[in-house]
Amino acid sequence: MRSLIRGLGLFRIILGGAGLALLVTGAVFWLRQSNPTALTTPYQAVFLSNGSAYYGHLEGLGTPFPVLKEVYYVESRENPETKQKANILVKRGKEWHAPDRMILNAKSIVLVEPVDPSSQMAQRIADAKNR
Repeated sequence: MRSLIRGLGLFRIILGGAGLALLVTGAVFWLRQSNPTALTTPYQAVFLSNGSAYYGHLEGLGTPFPVLKEVYYVESRENPETKQKANILVKRGKEWHAPDRMILNAKSIVLVEPVDPSSQMAQRIADAKNR
């Protein structure tokens, strides 16, 4: 009888240890999934579900409402005389309401890509900042 009680005690310890190990493993997995992704370049390209694309410094990726600062977008303009189209980089903030950032709904973000510091986009942003 005593050996049966000892066996049940040992079984409880083993079961408790396995449960604790499972709990710790689940917590580690959850923390890894919920941590925001590190963005290592100064600027990111953010593509939204409505088809628009913005470039800027994205903060809070992985949160429900990330913030895009120093926001730029590409606008196509047509020369009325030559009918040629040209793409120009426009800094947000020139609009009537003068926004200084965009607070995005994470559900609307389709894709985020780094903007390489040596890319044409990074060069155009640097040129726009110097104007």
